Amino acid sequence: MGTKSLPEAMIFDVDGTLFRTETLLLPAYHTTFDRLRSEGLFRGETPPEHYIINGLGMLLEHIWERVLPDYGRDVRRRADELLLKLQLDGLKRGEGELYEGVQETLQGLRERGVRLFTASNGLEAYVKGVIRHQGLEPLFEPDGLYSAGEFRTRSKVDLVKLLLEKHNIRSAWMVGDRSSDVEAGRENGLYVVGCDYAGFRKPRELEGADVRIASFSELLSLADESMKQSPA
Repeated sequence: MGTKSLPEAMIFDVDGTLFRTETLLLPAYHTTFDRLRSEGLFRGETPPEHYIINGLGMLLEHIWERVLPDYGRDVRRRADELLLKLQLDGLKRGEGELYEGVQETLQGLRERGVRLFTASNGLEAYVKGVIRHQGLEPLFEPDGLYSAGEFRTRSKVDLVKLLLEKHNIRSAWMVGDRSSDVEAGRENGLYVVGCDYAGFRKPRELEGADVRIASFSELLSLADESMKQSPA
């Protein structure tokens, strides 16, 4: 377990933590399958939305194995390409929403001296696109947007370890909504804040988190409490 004292840095998952993913993902998901059908790569009804929603937080190759179990790698790769392009196009058009209080809370954490990073299992262009088009980029550290897509890590544990080493971070909180976030925090000795508001979780998904929050803005209260515990 990490310490609750005010950390040098906070590391955030993106989907289901900062970004209300379904507001961008689901329209793009349905259009992806329309395109796959028109290209002759897929037949039948679009797989139920819960296959893609429940896969959030997993590596992309594992998500597509769940969504398209009866199709080969080429079809899955094409689906991945289409979904990414459609989501990036949507972001450029201003589609997609942050959770309430995200921008103000991140600004408040910066004002308290906390360095901000992301650690996501998503693709580099998607993660950076969300942060940029939602106007959050100035709040994060330069070169602080980490994704499995960019660094080719096999787990979020490895991604967070790399981030900590590259930026010489000695104390940090891991903030996220999935079991992969809890695991990444605990395996790297961090204090883990479980985000209990996205609604994508499986039962006991956040078991092992040090604390749970029901809204993103609660992070500021936690930070202020922790400042009282930090050594002078």
